[in-house]
Order: sequence, then C-alpha cells, then structure tokens
Amino acid sequence: MKSPQEQLAILTRGVANLISEKELLKKLESGRPLRAKLGVDPTSPDLHLGHSVVLEKLRQFQELGHQAVLIIGDFTAQIGDPTGRSKTRPPLSREEILVNAKTYQEQAFAILDEEKTEVVFNGQWFDKMSFTDVIKLNARVTMQQMLHREDFKNRLANDEEVRLHEIQYPLVQGWDSVEVSSDVELGGTDQLFNILVGRDMQKSEGLEPQVVMCMPLLEGLDGVKKMSKSLDNYVGITEPAGEMFGKVMSVSDELMLRYSILLLGEEIPADAHPLEAKKSLAAKIVTRYHSAEAAEQALSNWNNRGNLEEVELPGFAPPSDRSDLLGIVQAAFASIEEPKSGGDVRRLIQQGSIQIDGEKQTDPKSEPALSAGQVLKLNKKRSVRVKL
Repeated sequence: MKSPQEQLAILTRGVANLISEKELLKKLESGRPLRAKLGVDPTSPDLHLGHSVVLEKLRQFQELGHQAVLIIGDFTAQIGDPTGRSKTRPPLSREEILVNAKTYQEQAFAILDEEKTEVVFNGQWFDKMSFTDVIKLNARVTMQQMLHREDFKNRLANDEEVRLHEIQYPLVQGWDSVEVSSDVELGGTDQLFNILVGRDMQKSEGLEPQVVMCMPLLEGLDGVKKMSKSLDNYVGITEPAGEMFGKVMSVSDELMLRYSILLLGEEIPADAHPLEAKKSLAAKIVTRYHSAEAAEQALSNWNNRGNLEEVELPGFAPPSDRSDLLGIVQAAFASIEEPKSGGDVRRLIQQGSIQIDGEKQTDPKSEPALSAGQVLKLNKKRSVRVKL
C-alpha cells in the first residue's frame, strides 16, 4: 500500500485542474477507499484515445485501492451536454442511448477493471423524480450562476438561443455527485463548471465536497486540435492493431511525450531515442487495447514495412472468385506463387494463423473490408501488403 503522499504524486500527474491538492491529501490520509466518480453520456457508440484520458486516471484510482464509480448518463444523454456547443444538441432516442451505453461499457472495460467498477445509470434516480423534486433541484442555483457559463454567455452574445433544458444539465450532473457520495469527480477541462456545481450541491446537502480533478483535452494526430472523429485526427480504441500502431507512430516527438503521460501515466526518459521511444509507446497502446502478440506483430510489420511484398487483391478473389476471407487468402497465396487449396486455407484461418494488421481472423466466411497498405499475415513466415 502506497503512502498518501506517494498516491498524491501518482494521481496528480498530468492533471490540469485540481481543487484542491490539500483536500485530496486529507482524503487520502483518512485511510479509507475514496469514491472516484466519472460520468459519461453515451451519445456515440465508439471511443477514441481522447476519451481514454479520464478513464486512465480512473484506472489509477482503482490500482491504488480506491472505488471507481462509472455513471452512465442514460438520463443526462437525453438532455445533451451543452459544453463546447454553439448550438443545441439534437435529441437521442432512449433506444439509441441504451445501444451506445452497451458498447461504451465494453470499450471502457478495456481500461478499467470491470469487477472493481461500480456502474450506475443516473436514470435510476432522475426517472423517479416528481415535478416538485425538479423545482426543488432548480431552487439550489441561480440563473446568474448558470449564465456565467462561457457556453451560454457566448450564445447569448451572438443572439443564439439557449434552451431551458440545457440549463438543467449542470444541475443533474451535479446531483449525480450527491446520489453516489463521490469523494472525487473526474472530467476533462471542459467539465470544470459542471463538476463545481456538483461540489456546491454536496455542500448544500451537508456532504463533504468532492475534489475536482480535470484532465487536459488530448490533441489529435495533427497536434493542434482536440482529438475528434469529425476532424479525422483520432485513434479509435477498437481500430485494428496495425492501424492503431501506425497512427501513433505518425505523431510528433513533442506530442509523443504528452501521449505517454496522459494515456499510460508514464514519463519517457529524456535520454531515450525518439524513434525507439515512439515504437515503445505505440506497442504499449496496442497491447492495452488488443494484446502483446498483436503489438509484437504490428511492430514487426512496421519495421519490415519496406520489405513486404505487395499483392493486388481486387473486389473479388480469383482463382476462387470469392470475396470472403477464404477466397481473399487463397488469392493472396496464389499471387506469391504458393497456391493453397480451400481446405488448407480454411485450416489456417481456423487455427488463427491469418491476421490483418495484427488482428486474428478466424471466420472463413467473413468479408473483411480491406484497404490499401494493410498487412495480411498468411502464416508464420509470410506477410504481404495489400494493394487494391
């Protein structure tokens, strides 16, 4: 068990806003497991490395023996977080939210220890509230407090509408902290206002106020703008291992240092060779979301990328004229003049010998969407690069 001071050093590494270090140390010195809360709205089905920054910090709390509390905002997602938005979010259906919530949890548990994570849906308490309860909740804050928020001020200054339900969002996020009695709430720097509201609500309920811990927003591959799918500067945590490895290798040396701290909680030694350090970073990230074997294969493919033979695979796969995996692999073997029968190829697939960018392919009938540049591993000795 690490001392409170040692825990503090680990937990504050990479943090952008902390309110306050003194309060966090006092909580750690109490000797009890702290309840570290992270609320997420399942507004989309897929996560990228930008989303993983706060999850990695929550993982650190777990590893130090504290209780991770993951709140799935099935209720708050119906409102839509106005943070950083110049317009009202389009509403999601209940069905869309629940589908997203399922995949979100599956992906989050690639980082968190599922058995040690308390998962709660905030609809559990908000769906039970009467209109009287809602009025009482609103009475806890002033309109001046809400309009002090930058998002709302900017919209009003630009003569853009602010819907009343959006003003409710910080209130309901804040009330989550009361319901789960959180000691610490995590979020990105864009969540500072919302987390502070939760702190105020806990005070009003006679609870010890939560520590505010905000993580930086991770820059995308361009090194400038926040990682975002819409900007196509992201690394998805479900992307194939080879693609993930290659994307991480494309970042600048300066951004590499930041990625290591925020995504792995590790500092890269000052005397490390930049290229080797970047390979190590990429391999560790691939290992986190795939496996050590996939990372080793991705590294090998990267090192040998100029030596791999290119094979042209059209939309169908002669000689079998099959577009499924079995036909594609048959065509690849034929192109390197090592023809294989359908039975031989099927056995290779079922044994897990066939990989695409380090991902094992075990279904001969699957129809992978190959793209140019991907590495198709045929067996232990031969890999080829796809040319379409």
